[in-house]
Amino acid sequence: MTDIQAIPLKTIKGADTSLADYAGKVVLAVNVASKCGLTPQYEGLEKLYADYKDKGLVVAGFPANDFGAQEPGTNDEIATFCTTNFGVDFPMFEKIVVTGPDKHPLYAALTSAVPEAQGEGDVFREKLKGYGMTPNPVPEVLWNFEKFLIAKDGSVAARFAPTTAPDDAALVAAIEAELAK
Repeated sequence: MTDIQAIPLKTIKGADTSLADYAGKVVLAVNVASKCGLTPQYEGLEKLYADYKDKGLVVAGFPANDFGAQEPGTNDEIATFCTTNFGVDFPMFEKIVVTGPDKHPLYAALTSAVPEAQGEGDVFREKLKGYGMTPNPVPEVLWNFEKFLIAKDGSVAARFAPTTAPDDAALVAAIEAELAK
């Protein structure tokens, strides 16, 4: 298995980093987009981060333009959007690809570790089909705002469907369980 914490990343400002910076913390990695129907989840993600960061939670945003071109901006534009519209204070990373042959190594490792998401992924998949879209097959990321819960040791503890709200009871319980370990 790939050591998820060792995979090279860049912050949204272009600095070299990795999830090793958060070793010993619980990380909620989320592929985000600015022009998506789920974009208001930024508000809930920021609240989740504010409520749990002192207990060891890090929300990590990974902008991606993989779904309906809903993240067309540059890293600077995305950073400004997130700060201005949602007061995002959690770590944001450079725009990456989260599906297909060019997917970032982090997302290759995440989807390999936990191939299926909890939550209403099947319902959302049918909704996408109703819009004439062909949803990605499992284990690919289904849409913007899919969530991966990474344990303190860097293992992937859980995966949640895009429609799982940041305050969803199952997501919060999973975060609290990982923080308690």
